[in-house]
Amino acid sequence: MAQSDTAFGGTGSGAAKADVAHAVMFAGAAALGGFLFGYDTAVINGAVGAIRDKYDIGAAGTGLTVSLTLLGAALGAWIAGEFADRLGRIRVMQVAAVLFIVGALGSAFPFSVYDLTAWRVLGGVAVGFASVIAPAYIAEISPAAIRGRLGSMYQLAIVLGIAISQLVNYALSESAGGARGKLAGIEAWQWMLALEAVPAVLYLIMTFTIPESPRFLVARSRDEDARKIISRLEGGDHEAVTVRMNEIRASLSEHRTKTTVRELFSKRLGVAPLVWVGIALAALQQFVGINVIFYYSSTLWQAVGYGEDRSLFISVVSALVNILGTFVAIAVIDRIGRKPLLLIGSVGMAISLAITAVCFNTATITTDADGDSVATLSDTNGMIALLAANAFVFFFALSWGPVVWVLISELFPNRVRAAAVGVATAANWVANFLVSSTFPTLADWNLSLTYGGYAAMSAISFFVVLRFVKETRGRTLEAAG
Repeated sequence: MAQSDTAFGGTGSGAAKADVAHAVMFAGAAALGGFLFGYDTAVINGAVGAIRDKYDIGAAGTGLTVSLTLLGAALGAWIAGEFADRLGRIRVMQVAAVLFIVGALGSAFPFSVYDLTAWRVLGGVAVGFASVIAPAYIAEISPAAIRGRLGSMYQLAIVLGIAISQLVNYALSESAGGARGKLAGIEAWQWMLALEAVPAVLYLIMTFTIPESPRFLVARSRDEDARKIISRLEGGDHEAVTVRMNEIRASLSEHRTKTTVRELFSKRLGVAPLVWVGIALAALQQFVGINVIFYYSSTLWQAVGYGEDRSLFISVVSALVNILGTFVAIAVIDRIGRKPLLLIGSVGMAISLAITAVCFNTATITTDADGDSVATLSDTNGMIALLAANAFVFFFALSWGPVVWVLISELFPNRVRAAAVGVATAANWVANFLVSSTFPTLADWNLSLTYGGYAAMSAISFFVVLRFVKETRGRTLEAAG
């Protein structure tokens, strides 16, 4: 079923005669891992208050319960590349799907806060697997002319997962009269966590319907299988496909032995500068503070005067803004390129975070009956802070959200891609852990300076991109890496 590349919004001649419909379908199936990534990491936003109340844990304990999941994700990301090179991209997706199912059900029905945290860590390992394998797989099956858009589908799936989790949280909380309320004898927060098993089962089923990465197949000398997939996805006659096969084979033959993490940083492979750029991009994506909005937004907005119902609704609005920004990125990433989008996003994030910090600096601090600090904003400053926070989400969503995942899947040569993406993604999760685990304590200390720190990181991200990032738009993976 060959068709024009215009079926995906007009992509130029690079994908002409390619079966774009199948490329979109395969990328969409792989991106389900991103949906689960988004759902798993954001669903805790609606449950964290109930968990804190049920198990009587303070701010530091709450931060650990939420953020230890991210260390599981870092571990999963660290080992995913090696597993993907050994077992294949599809098999790693299947393992991730099973871990998502088990982690969701286990964390929904724990015996204590300790095993709840353990189940969340297991789910985090699944998130780490998905966060490496989905962008790598999508990059490897995508025609060059539309690789940015297909790669952005992964981020779109993440933000959809975030949005759905917030809608589910809001609906369950409203139906049960709060996160501690019961539906069918089960507390609402438990339903929030358990329902993740539904898309996880769908993800597992979908992995049996998509082909293996042609680059993995070439590496395993399964040339005929690889030829069929390349011919279908990238188009071209027999000779053109042979040329692409030879390019892939040549890029792989430069280093046939197993790539270790230590080797990535050695002079022998010559990829260490690229790996450091990937690590910097992945870490800065978190150091700007985006996941504070999605992990803690409910409790944050309650802390500055909004009730539980309104704060959960605000979380839904932020998730929808995130989706809107991601659609903007999908529309323009293959037209204006990766680097310009990152620069635009850095400026927009820095300004909106600075405004948020200024608003929080005007808050009146009081102490509640439990001895906790409570910040209260005036109606005007509260509205400005809310608008600025959502502007931050929008600028992140059209730039650093999708573009970083696209770039780190394009930066590296075939021979080290899975391992290098794993290292960069592990750095992303460690940075996520640092931000998420410290935010409750920092927010209690000084909310304004905390947001000011995220604004400073956004400003730093501008100069990192300006100095170190090279454009990869429209180039094959072999040429880009």
